[in-house]
Amino acid sequence: MKPVVTGVGVVCSIASNVPAFEAALREGRCGIVQTPDLGDGGPRLAAPVTGFSFEDAVAALTTLPDELRHNALRTAHRSPDPLRIDLVAAMQAFESAGLHCAPVPADRIGLVVAGHNLNSGYVHDLRPAYDDNPARLPARFALHAMDTDRVGTLSQVLGVRGEGYTVGGASASGNVGIVNASHLLAADAADACLVVGPTTEMSPMEKHGLATLGAVAGAGEDEPDREMCRPFDADHDGFVPGQGAACLVLESERSAKSRGATVLAELAGYDLKLDANSLPDPNEDGEATVMASAMARAGVEPGEVDYVNAHATSTPQGDDVEVRALHRALGPEVGRPWVNSTKGLVGHCMCAAGVVEAVATVLQMRGGFVHPNLNLRRPIDDGCRFVGQVAEPADIACALSNSFGFGGFNSCIVLKRRSLG
Repeated sequence: MKPVVTGVGVVCSIASNVPAFEAALREGRCGIVQTPDLGDGGPRLAAPVTGFSFEDAVAALTTLPDELRHNALRTAHRSPDPLRIDLVAAMQAFESAGLHCAPVPADRIGLVVAGHNLNSGYVHDLRPAYDDNPARLPARFALHAMDTDRVGTLSQVLGVRGEGYTVGGASASGNVGIVNASHLLAADAADACLVVGPTTEMSPMEKHGLATLGAVAGAGEDEPDREMCRPFDADHDGFVPGQGAACLVLESERSAKSRGATVLAELAGYDLKLDANSLPDPNEDGEATVMASAMARAGVEPGEVDYVNAHATSTPQGDDVEVRALHRALGPEVGRPWVNSTKGLVGHCMCAAGVVEAVATVLQMRGGFVHPNLNLRRPIDDGCRFVGQVAEPADIACALSNSFGFGGFNSCIVLKRRSLG
C-alpha cells in the first residue's frame, strides 16, 4: 500500500501557518524583497521570514497539549531562530495529523530532517564574538552548529523515539527526505514519519559563492523587487534565496485507518537518481528519467497528470532543461497539465524547497486551484500549459513535484488526491 499524507506545516516568507500559506498562494503574494548591499558580491534579493515570534507561534497551536507546548518553549528557548522555525512547522504538521489526540506509539514514529550544511550563517555570525573572547561562545554552540541538532530538538519536543536522521541532496533534499520516509514505511520500520524541510542559514561566503556561479538573480533598480524572480520567463536570470521550513507527516494507510486520520493525499510514486556529475549543470536525461519512472511506479500515464509543480528556480539553463525534460517525459500530453513554480512566490528555500513545494502541491490539489507564475510574461516555451499571472481553478487528481540539485541529484514525486473510505 502507498503511504499517505496526514499532516502538513509551513513557515515561510509569505505565511506563518498552513491556512495563511494557502491564501497567499491563491493571491499570488510574493515574499521577495531587496536586501542591503554589503559589498560582498552576494545576492541583493531574498525572501526572508519576517515578524517571526517563536512564543506567539507556539501559543497559536491551541489544540496541542499544554505540556507539549511548554516543552517546546523550554527546549528551544535558546536555540537559533532557523531551528525554532523548523520546530513550529513540525508542530503544525503534528497537530494537523492529529498525532496529539490519536497517537502513534513513540517508537513507531520516524523523523527525517531533509537538509545539510544548515548552520553556516549561525557559525559565521558568532565568529567575531569568539575572536574577541572565546568565553563568549554560547554553551550549546557545539550542538547548535550541527545539523543533527534539528533532529535532537524536534524529537525531544514531539517525543519521537523511532528511526531518525538527516539526509541531503542539495536543492533536492526535500524530495530526498520524502523518499527516505517512504522507505521507512515500506520496510515497516515506522508507522508514521515526519519529513522536515529545514531552514537553511547560509553564510555570506556561501551566498557569494552562489553569485559567483551566476546562479542568483540580480537586483535591478528599474522594476519592483518581486519581478526579479521569473521562472520560465525569457528574462529569467537566476534564483532568489528564500527562507522557510515545512513538514509533511507520511503515514502507512494501515496506521491512518486505525487512527481515523484525515488523508490529505497519497504519495503514489517517486524516483531519485544521480547523473554521475559533480557540477551544478542540470541534465535533461536525468530529469526526464525520474519523471517517467515516478509516473510508472505510481501506475500513472502522462495523460493522467493534471499539474506539475516544477523545480524551476528561474535560472536560464535550469528552466530550459526542465522544459525539455517535461516534453520528453509527458510526450504529446505535455500541454495538458498546469505548470507553475512556487519559487516565484517564496524564493528558493534551498534544502527545504522540496517539502515546501510538496505542501503547496497538496494545498492546491485539495483547494482546487493552481497558484500564479507571478512574473511570467514571455514564456520560454509555447507547448507547456504554464499558469499565468493570476491563480486558476483546477481539478487536480494527480500531480508531479520536481526537485533537482547541484551534483546531479534528480527527483520527482507523484501525489494523488484521495481519501480513505
